[in-house]
Amino acid sequence: MIISLHERTEAHVRTYFQRTQDVEIRAMLPSAAETVEDALAMFRRAQEPDASSFGRTVYADGVYVGDVWCYGIQHEETPHAMLSYCIFDKTCWGRGVATEAVRLFLAEVRARYAVDSVGAFAYADNAASLRVLEKNGFGCVEKVEEDGRLSEYWERGE
Repeated sequence: MIISLHERTEAHVRTYFQRTQDVEIRAMLPSAAETVEDALAMFRRAQEPDASSFGRTVYADGVYVGDVWCYGIQHEETPHAMLSYCIFDKTCWGRGVATEAVRLFLAEVRARYAVDSVGAFAYADNAASLRVLEKNGFGCVEKVEEDGRLSEYWERGE
């Protein structure tokens, strides 16, 4: 399977929003966007020159299957960013798509933003996501409980 990253467009944002309304995906992926309009507004802010977020679409064998992005990009003394990703096409789950997409994306983020470290949160019961982080060189730094659910914070030094 060939995994590639591409530029996000408003059409991607609309598709992504629709596809991530799935109950199983929403249980694993918190979202700040409650409507497609919210998602589009966030996308437009990310297109601004001083944006603190950056994202790409994930394609598997030429088919759009998810997104990967970073947010909270800091350029101060210790450049840092936070990572998030979602493969919404369930036929791709367990096939290494997220692992490869994150690998490709981290190389791009490192080159584009010269970050010293990247962090990521994942629910402690989302074993697949934790494995993606582990395979990409992240280590668990701490476990936190929020709203009655255990999450893990992972970090990777660049």
